[in-house]
Amino acid sequence: MSEIPSENPSDSARPAPAPAASAEPRPAPDASGAASSGGGSPEAGTDPADGRIPAPAAAPADPAAPADPAAPADPAAPADPAARATGQSTVPEPPKIPAYAQQPPGQPPRTDPWGKPQPSAVSRLRSVKPGPVHPGTLWAVLATALLSTVLLGDGIGLNMLIVALPAAAGAYIAAWAAGRRLRPWSAVWGIGGLALLVVPALRDAGWPTFLALVSALALGSLALHGSRSWLGVFLGSFGLFTSVFESLGWGVRGVRDRMAGSRDRYGVVLRSAAVAVVLLIVFGALFASADAAFADLLGSLTPDVSVGDSPWRIFLGVLGLVGALAAAYTAAAPVRWDRATIRPGKARGRLEWALPLVVLNLLFAVFLAIQLTVLLGGYDKVMAETDLSYSEYARQGFWQLLWATVLTLGVIALALRWAPRGGARDRTLVRGVLGTLCLLTLVVVASALRRMDLYVDAYGLTRLRISVAAVELWLGVVLVLIMAAGVFGPRLLPRAVAASAAVGVLAFGLVSPDGLIAEQNVQRYRDDHSIDIEYLKGLSADAVPALDTLPEPLRSCALADIQRGLRGSDEPWYATSWGEKRARDILGDWDPGYRTLECRGLSSGDNGEERGGGTDDPYDPYDPY
Repeated sequence: MSEIPSENPSDSARPAPAPAASAEPRPAPDASGAASSGGGSPEAGTDPADGRIPAPAAAPADPAAPADPAAPADPAAPADPAARATGQSTVPEPPKIPAYAQQPPGQPPRTDPWGKPQPSAVSRLRSVKPGPVHPGTLWAVLATALLSTVLLGDGIGLNMLIVALPAAAGAYIAAWAAGRRLRPWSAVWGIGGLALLVVPALRDAGWPTFLALVSALALGSLALHGSRSWLGVFLGSFGLFTSVFESLGWGVRGVRDRMAGSRDRYGVVLRSAAVAVVLLIVFGALFASADAAFADLLGSLTPDVSVGDSPWRIFLGVLGLVGALAAAYTAAAPVRWDRATIRPGKARGRLEWALPLVVLNLLFAVFLAIQLTVLLGGYDKVMAETDLSYSEYARQGFWQLLWATVLTLGVIALALRWAPRGGARDRTLVRGVLGTLCLLTLVVVASALRRMDLYVDAYGLTRLRISVAAVELWLGVVLVLIMAAGVFGPRLLPRAVAASAAVGVLAFGLVSPDGLIAEQNVQRYRDDHSIDIEYLKGLSADAVPALDTLPEPLRSCALADIQRGLRGSDEPWYATSWGEKRARDILGDWDPGYRTLECRGLSSGDNGEERGGGTDDPYDPYDPY
């Protein structure tokens, strides 16, 4: 054992005596001052629980006595020999860890409950922190808030597109200031979202308008995030809401920074704007009182803002400001939802995976063989054997086939999760089995749509029937996209499915479903079928062109309620749809008057017939409306 120098200079010249034979050499102290043995067992005289070195059991009474040469030198010991003589330990004890802060091994460290909290999952997925707010973004957000306050309180129409344009411009400026480039799919989502806002400007019906607004919000969120995976596309569709609270602080800091350096300039702008508004109000009022034509023009262009609806308009203005600010914040620092991945399922063996799906394919094939017989003209035989009418046969199976299509998509998703992934042979097996299932399901879709066609022929078209038929048709498009992904690769499949849904919602709004319903029922009446006036008079103004062709008194009974709604509405041009304007042009100042008295003799069908008259099934439980 090497000689350990003493801290006392007088002791350094003394030769160290040889250690006793029975004495076990002690290892040198580690960085914490605690001795450790080479074999990993604690040294004698140490506490194995916390590694602390206790005070020596006996201390020499004589301060001048030499130190034990076998004892290790303590670098933290004081130079004063009297301190060593008292037996007091000067080694700092490590702090004890409270029970609530003890961390299991292998887990990430946790912060103190009174300290700074760890970032949330959304904050960890956000790419970067946004820089200062660009002035163009602030002006765009302010314009969105003002337009929302002025325009959105009167209804929904072209004003939705007018409000969305400055919000989109603010998001684009924020992305450009952050160094983000406009990618093709982001442009597709953004243009598609703005195109969906055309539906409220064209259609008076509320239900396609609602679908268009929700889809436009989802596409706008996708345009800001730029997701491409299944989970990323799903979360990115409503991920804009995760930026609301963070964007508020970002906007406040931006306004404070801009005002701090440009107080004089903004003061000049505000004073100039105030003077301009006062001049417009004063001279505009004078010119309006001087000329009636100018007064009419001014009244049609300026919004009618009253004191009574001020709280509602303030709420809409705040909503527009927060939405535009959240969009700009997301554009500057998007959340990378693609990083939130789901672990793939455990790969199964070929037999274990393929056997259930092959059995399912055989079941589909047997069912569709019977369906093809019916589709090729075997209805009379089926009706004779089952004692069912065409409408009963159609109603009995449509909902089952719709659910079969939905469940098949779920089976395909689970099968892909647990599919064997051994090599080329496994990929061929997966494509063959799932491709056959998709092809058979497409025939199920065709059968369901054919049953719906039979049902509409028997009872007429309604909102529920056209909606579920559109959903079934879109599910067929999804199956075609899945089959195409099996051939060309699945990289674009999530975005293609989302794009197909957006296109479907846009097409659904553009074709005017209420107009189609009215046209189909009017045509059935011309073909000597009954017509449900009670149902048709509840449609929107989009149905007026078709209902206007009915003979009296059916025409008056169908249009009376719609005309009352049009005459009692004074919505401005930006909150009026094209369908409503066209209905006003057709009806004009027409007053049904006494003709509506004859409607009392009509029940759900014309001339008092029950709904669905002319068929052998007068009751229709399929449509709850």
